[in-house]
Amino acid sequence: MRILVVDDHAVVRGGLRRLLSERFEGVTFGEAADGPEGVAMATNDSWELVILDLSLPGRSGLEALKEIHATRPKLPVLVMTMHSEEQYAVRAFRAGASGYVMKGAAEEDLVAAVEKTLAGGKYVTPELAEALATSVGGGGGATLPHEALSDRELQVLRMLAAGKTVKDIGAELGLSAKTISTYRTRILEKMRMRTTAQIVRYALASGLVE
Repeated sequence: MRILVVDDHAVVRGGLRRLLSERFEGVTFGEAADGPEGVAMATNDSWELVILDLSLPGRSGLEALKEIHATRPKLPVLVMTMHSEEQYAVRAFRAGASGYVMKGAAEEDLVAAVEKTLAGGKYVTPELAEALATSVGGGGGATLPHEALSDRELQVLRMLAAGKTVKDIGAELGLSAKTISTYRTRILEKMRMRTTAQIVRYALASGLVE
């Protein structure tokens, strides 16, 4: 069995290797430290499972997930991230994820998630199952302002809220400062805000950034 771990922290990758090697016999691992490398390895080699972080340099985890799913739709991808289910889980499943687990989850929960996704199932918590049902049904309750944003807009919002400049964001994402400014304008319009300071306050209050 071959598992690809895509995470920019070597400690996380090492911890996963140790844990899963103890629980699954004969497993071998591949490792990628950023989005482009993860996509290349996932699409060019043979794997039974990809474990993918959402916060990656070079390309967001959601973008990488979409690209992997488009190229290898039958390859299960388990998202393992620090971001809470409320923030990204629905987006992740829409992008093709087979499971979603928090980095702070118990080891047994992580093992259960790996087992379920390897078996071809979907791993969700009861709370997430309810959120997914509501999302698919299109009903129930008011949505949060940031849920109206596209995946790229949400990524730019989080980077702005983390204190990065338009120029910094453009360089990190490989886009022009003008394009990032356009995203910023769309974010403000969709969220009915007027300043970047309002974006920062909202992101902090909503737990979108630390």
